Amino acid sequence: MGMGDKIRHKIEEVAGAAKEKTGEATDNDRLRAEGATEQTEANVKQAGDHVVDAARDTRDAFRP
Repeated sequence: MGMGDKIRHKIEEVAGAAKEKTGEATDNDRLRAEGATEQTEANVKQAGDHVVDAARDTRDAFRP
């Protein structure tokens, strides 16, 4: 994954957290749930980034 993807996924996580907190502050269950969902989606994308990085590192370790 490129650095741009990693940054975008982190921004999505932070935006989801902000939306969730706004939902909590305004007692808006829909907004709270949307924020939590967006955070989870961003975290899954970040986990995928880590898997790709680990695979590349492993591949590079075995290259002559």
